[in-house]
Amino acid sequence: MKNMFASLFFVLLSFQNLFAQDSLVSKSDSAVSIFQKSLLDKTHQLSYKKLIIPAVFISYGVATLKIDALKQLNFSTRNEINEHQPDHIKLDNYTQFAPGILVYGLNALGVRGQHNFKERTLIYGTSLLIASAFVVPLKHITKEERPDGSDNLSFPSGHSAFAFASAQFMFREYKDSNFLLGISGYSFAVFTAVYRLMNDKHWFSDVVAGAGFGIASTEIAYWLYPTINRLLDGKIGQLQTMVMPFYQNKNFGIGLVKNF
Repeated sequence: MKNMFASLFFVLLSFQNLFAQDSLVSKSDSAVSIFQKSLLDKTHQLSYKKLIIPAVFISYGVATLKIDALKQLNFSTRNEINEHQPDHIKLDNYTQFAPGILVYGLNALGVRGQHNFKERTLIYGTSLLIASAFVVPLKHITKEERPDGSDNLSFPSGHSAFAFASAQFMFREYKDSNFLLGISGYSFAVFTAVYRLMNDKHWFSDVVAGAGFGIASTEIAYWLYPTINRLLDGKIGQLQTMVMPFYQNKNFGIGLVKNF
C-alpha cells in the first residue's frame, strides 16, 4: 500500500512541477505590471494538461466499479491494512482542510500567495462547492457499500476530494513563489486518504477517485474565478467575511472566514 501511494504521489508532483515550469514568464525586457498581468491570465486558464492527472484518477475509480480485476486491488489493500490492525483515529476529519487553512495562516504571517484574501476565498469556496457537486450525487448514484458496511455512500471519498482540493489550492497559490511550500499541502491530502482506508471507511479506488475530483474542482474554480467575479460586479471586494458551505458525512456545514 505504501508503494502505491508513493507512486501516485511521485506522479502527481512530477506533473505539478511541469505545470509550475509552464507558468513561469520571463521578466526580462518587460515591465513588472505586464508580467503580473500575463501571469494572472495564465493562472486562470484551463489547459488539458492540468486535467490529465485528475482524469486518470477518476477514470481508475470509475473503472473499478465495473471491472472485477481492479476490484481485487481494493480487497487486497484492505486485507493488508487489517493485518496490521491500525488504530482508528479521526484526524482525517481535520486534515482534509489543513492546506486551505495554512494558506490563510501563511498570508496572515506575511507569506503572500497568488491572490489576496477576497480573491482566494472566492476561489477556495468555489472549489469546495464544485467538489461537493461531484461527490454528493455520485455517492447516491453508485451506492457503493463502505468496507465497514456502515452505509452505501463509499464512492467517491468526500474527505479525499476536499483534501486534494485544498492541497491543489495551496499549490496554485504558492507554486510560482515557493514551489516546495506549494507542494507541502499534498502531505496532508495523502495522510487524509490513507486514514480513510485505515479507518475502514473507503476502498482504495474511492480515495483515488476522490483525489481526482478534488484536483479537478480546484482547477475549475481557478478557471471560473474571472467569470464569477464579474458576475458579482465587484461586490466581493467589499466583503470582510465570507462563508464556505460544504457537505460531509451526510451533513451540510458552513465554514466562516473573516479578514481582520
